This record gives sequence, C-alpha cells and structure tokens, in this order.
Amino acid sequence: MTTATAPGKNKTFNAQLFFQLFKYAVYCLLSMNIYYFFVDDYSASLQTFAGGIALSQLIEAFTATIDTAAWVVLLLLFELETYVLDDEKIKGAVKWSIHLTRAVCYLFIIFSFYGFTQKYSLLHNLIPYSIPDACSLIGSKFTHVVSIDEYIAITAESCKILNTHSSDLVQITGTNIISHPDNLLATQRLSLVETTNSATWLMIVAILEVDVFLQARDKLAGTLMWVSKAFKAVLYSVLFLCAVYWGVKGSFLDFWDAFLWLVAFVFIEMNIFEWHEENQEAKALAEESHHADPV
Repeated sequence: MTTATAPGKNKTFNAQLFFQLFKYAVYCLLSMNIYYFFVDDYSASLQTFAGGIALSQLIEAFTATIDTAAWVVLLLLFELETYVLDDEKIKGAVKWSIHLTRAVCYLFIIFSFYGFTQKYSLLHNLIPYSIPDACSLIGSKFTHVVSIDEYIAITAESCKILNTHSSDLVQITGTNIISHPDNLLATQRLSLVETTNSATWLMIVAILEVDVFLQARDKLAGTLMWVSKAFKAVLYSVLFLCAVYWGVKGSFLDFWDAFLWLVAFVFIEMNIFEWHEENQEAKALAEESHHADPV
C-alpha cells in the first residue's frame, strides 16, 4: 500500500495538499450525516414504535444511524490500510486491531441491512382503515405518511386530502400511521431502493476486501483485476441509479449521503490503484537491479 503521499507523483505540493483536504472534507461530511440520520430515525421511531423501543428493536429503529456510523468507521479503516499505513506497519497488534474493528463494523452493517428489510416489510404489512371523517383525527396520536421515515400529525389541510381517499385508506399494522395508496406506494418504492442500496454496498465491500487481500500479496493483476473492475462497475452503476432516484423522488439528505459515499469510495479505489502501481514499480526496479548486478 502507499505511504502518506498524495496520488499522482507529478502533482505540485499545493495540488497534493488540496486533494487531501478535499478527500478528508468528504469523510467529515459523511461523519456529520450520522447526526442528521439520527434525528430522522428518532423522529420516525416515535411513530413506528409508538409503544416504546425494546433493546432488540434498536437496529430497526435506528437503522440509518447505525448503518452510517459503521460505514464511516469502515471507510476510515480502508483509508488506513490502503493509503496511510505502510505495508510493514500492518502486522501484529495493528493488523488484528484493524481486522477486529472491521468485523464489528460488518456485523452492524449486516444488521442494518436486516433493519432495512424489516422496514420494507413493515411498509407492506397493512390493514384497511375506515373512518367517516379523517379530520376527527386532528390532535390525536395518528399520523400520516409523507415520505419514507417521515410521518406527521394530521392537520386540517392533510385530513381533507385523506378524506378524498376515505374508501381505501390503510393503516400500518401495529402503528398509528395511516396513508392513502399513492403516498404509500412512493414510500414503499423508496424503501426498496434503500434496501437495494444497502445490499449493493455489501457486495462492493466484499469485492474490495478481496482486492485488498490480493494486493497485499501482490496477486491483484491480469484477469483477477479485470473481473474485479467489471463487477464493481456494474455495482457502482446500481448505486448511482439509487442516488439519482433519491434525488428525484426522495429527500435531499438521502441523495447527498449516497453521492458522498460514491465519491468517498472513488478515493478508496484510487488508493488501491496507486498501491498496485507502486508495488509494480518497486518490482520492476528490483528486477532491473538484479539484472544489473555483476555475475
């Protein structure tokens, strides 16, 4: 892997410094998103877990928060292993500390994926809801669906809209959340995109783990590298489409977060590429030195 130098040996010092500042600014912005997702999760959990949140339900209640926090730590670990630390330093206690922390991150990420699937299931677990006048729910504990993780109290304005769909209103089972079909369908689609995004990222980091493993042993070359790039190109395309969908149909936070993660992992891919190039150059220099030695 590379030492703590900026990508591109021909860049000026100022360009190198600017690149590093930009990269770590992206990492900081992703870290800030942990707080923003916590605010969203907490607000949504007050409605989806109206009876209180049990310890076993924390993953389901704060899926986005836990998922983002685990991903930020994982990202920093990839940065350490592929860019900051020299190969010689990743051994012994440092190596096992990285592996153990990474394993914990993956555990939370997998649990978060489970939380996304549970949310998707919850949004499809519906019962018919009939009421003569939805405006009678003003001031009650009932809320209605605005978007994914966004449930607001019923107002004089929203109850009129709900009344236009009074014959086909539905209630999310076990909650005080009601909706008309159009809003719920849009929310269900966003939940599907959210789950797809989570699954796709799991596949990408699985390939990255293989990349790092092979590169550390100087075996990431030829067909293996080509196959890795081909699979990741497809998966990154899926993530890009998810980000676009969020930008059009979802919230700005979801779009912004998805965009930042794509940028962040471009940096990781660049780190691996630089690491590979440096190893190839070192190998070529070693071979030249060997051939130059007098017999």
